[in-house]
This record gives sequence, structure tokens and C-alpha cells, in this order.
Amino acid sequence: MSNKVIFQVTGVSNKMKSELKVGNHQLIIDEPPNMGGTDQGPDPLLTLLASLVGCENVIANLVAKELKFDLRGIEFDVKGELDPRGLMGKADIQPYFNQVFFHAKVKTDETDERIQELKEKTDARCPVYATFKAAGIPIDAKWEKA
Repeated sequence: MSNKVIFQVTGVSNKMKSELKVGNHQLIIDEPPNMGGTDQGPDPLLTLLASLVGCENVIANLVAKELKFDLRGIEFDVKGELDPRGLMGKADIQPYFNQVFFHAKVKTDETDERIQELKEKTDARCPVYATFKAAGIPIDAKWEKA
């Protein structure tokens, strides 16, 4: 018996816009007009960063419960740095993020040491964070009290 879970996304595309079925949800990924899209949804790179935020939030809440950590919420500010020439086909430029800047403000009365413990355990268990790290993308992550 396998403990593995399959995640599946299906959909159709029309030019730059993808209309996707994601579990029980609909998601539109598009590009802004200057990239040939209709701006009916976030672009793929913003969606990737949003996935990182969402995953870190879920795992932080699971870890907080295990640690008996008083977590009342997290404010996130995440940025990805990319040289767009890579995705436009320039051979010597990587077509993925050069670096990700991850800032989390944790709403809690816990100590800074406990916040760092929450961060470390969350980062170690978050599949999206681990995917970025496995790809060799540096993540400058800072967690602090809100």
C-alpha cells in the first residue's frame, strides 16, 4: 500500500490564458496585456510565489499546533527576482527566479527564539519551499514578530 497522494490540475488554454480545474476550484492563470495576455488572472510566476505563501501558511499552522505555539496569523510579503531575458530565450540567462525574498510577520506573543523554531520546522516540511531549495533557488527568509 502506497502512502503517496496524486495532485492533478486539468484545463484548457487560449493564447496566454489558462483556465484550470484545481481540485474543486477554478483558477485562471494569464499574462498582462504587455505580454500578450488579457490579465484575467495572475501570471504563472506570481502563482508560484502564491503557492509558496499558501504552503508555508498551512505547514506553519500544523507545526504551531504540534509545538503548542500561540499563532494568531502571519502577514507575508514575498518577492521573486528574475531576469526576463531568460524566459524570452536568451541562452545564457536562467529562465527561473534568481532569488526569492520571503518576509513573514508572525502575530503572536511567543519569543523570537520560538518564532525561529516555527520557521525552521515549517521550512523543513513545506513541499513548495523544499521544491525551490531543491532547484537551487536561494531564499532569503526572515520571520519576525508582527
